[in-house]
Amino acid sequence: MNADPNDTHAVYERQASEYDRRRSKALFEARWLARFTASLKPGDRVLDLGCGSGDPIARWFMAEGFDVTGIDFSDAMLAIARDRWPDGDWRNADMRNFELDQQFDGIIAWNSFFHLTADEQKDCIARMARHLRPKGMLMLTVGPRAGEVSGTVGSELVYHASLSPAGYAGCLEKNGLQMTGYLAEDPEAQSHTILMARKNSRRSP
Repeated sequence: MNADPNDTHAVYERQASEYDRRRSKALFEARWLARFTASLKPGDRVLDLGCGSGDPIARWFMAEGFDVTGIDFSDAMLAIARDRWPDGDWRNADMRNFELDQQFDGIIAWNSFFHLTADEQKDCIARMARHLRPKGMLMLTVGPRAGEVSGTVGSELVYHASLSPAGYAGCLEKNGLQMTGYLAEDPEAQSHTILMARKNSRRSP
């Protein structure tokens, strides 16, 4: 039986310290992060959606000179980020309904977006598109195929879901985004499946 998507928040609240302790800080993501920011410049605004403790993803962006906003729905995870970077822009919000009064040059949701149900993911892509500037970049970790599975956070099961690659491409296009990269189970990124997209220069519908 798959984990319940309604339990994800409580799991992260309970497992925040353990998750942070186990989370690799070796930046195996660096190659993708560099590709993501190739068209950005220092000082550009980056939204880390589901930022968790901020380490290592937000930390990398801050070290590279980007203006980072991190949002997460777990107070326990944000407490770790705020303790490490008290001057950082850390906000408590849910990626299913966040609404910020600004747009970003890049949005990343690494190891967070896939906790949403398929329908929530479609809604979230539309929401992310509205928060992206024209030609802004989007990068997500997703599943390698459509379906629902269970992952782990600390010692507890958590819900994961994914659309198919074609399903993502269609949803992105519907929201004024074009897929620019996709690699299933990248062996050089601990078997993560990574999707990249760019917002069209014209306004999305």
